[in-house]
Amino acid sequence: MEEYCRRLTERARALGELPAGWEFRLPTEAQWEYACRAGTLTAFSFGESLTSAQANIGKPYDGTPDGTPGTAAVRVGSYPANAWGLHDMHGNEFEWCRDWYHARLPGGIDPDLRETQGIPNHDGTYSRVRRGGAWMDDAAFCRSALRLRYEPPRRADHIGFRVVVVETGEASDLSPGDDN
Repeated sequence: MEEYCRRLTERARALGELPAGWEFRLPTEAQWEYACRAGTLTAFSFGESLTSAQANIGKPYDGTPDGTPGTAAVRVGSYPANAWGLHDMHGNEFEWCRDWYHARLPGGIDPDLRETQGIPNHDGTYSRVRRGGAWMDDAAFCRSALRLRYEPPRRADHIGFRVVVVETGEASDLSPGDDN
């Protein structure tokens, strides 16, 4: 994911589509939640509840059309957007965040915890944060504030990512990153 963002940034700059001092990357947890909430203070950007008419949720793992895992995600934009025009912030696919998982977060700021791995898992690995819920989850797992951990080397058919474009403040901020 980090490598994809780095290459996307390089390509967009080379084509003149992205000025120096800007880059594509995964959103931090704080950026993701801010975008998901879209100015709301409720459990979901649509209010205090979430239905299958508003998000791709609640499909059984083995209840997909052909019984194959992973075929229950749908094309982005198949469900209504939040108030800021962002689709699928709830359900469809969990989304990776830039940050490593930390049990507690400082309130009121965007700490960008990419460089600090947090506490190790029981097996010594570290987890990144995933947000938003997925197609097979109940609405409770799709709340704007829900945050879960997951180890990047473990692959799953219900986790994806979205990129954001951010100002880095530097003319060249393309440090090599891992693909985790």
